[in-house]
Amino acid sequence: MQNQIGKKKIIFFFLVALPGIIPGIADAGNLLDINSGLTQAATTINGTYDLVSKLCLAIGAIVGLAGGIRVYVKWNNGDHEIQKEIIGWGGACVFLLLTGTVLNVFFA
Repeated sequence: MQNQIGKKKIIFFFLVALPGIIPGIADAGNLLDINSGLTQAATTINGTYDLVSKLCLAIGAIVGLAGGIRVYVKWNNGDHEIQKEIIGWGGACVFLLLTGTVLNVFFA
């Protein structure tokens, strides 16, 4: 008895889902138009790379200033173990500045 109810549910599901699936299958050629999708993606990226590049440079400048102030305060307070702080701060600044520059080189 339980098996028949499960089969009826499956049949009902397919009968309900079939009208929604058939139009998608019939329009599959337009849905899989890869060239137009790639063209649209390239256009979108070319329109936003300059903004993202400038944003990375601005964030790099802010991180640089904040990190420089933090290192200066630690140094004035007499903390002798600021080498890790300087390395982490410098690495973050270099990464963000290089990211902004690389974006300009790749997409210019």
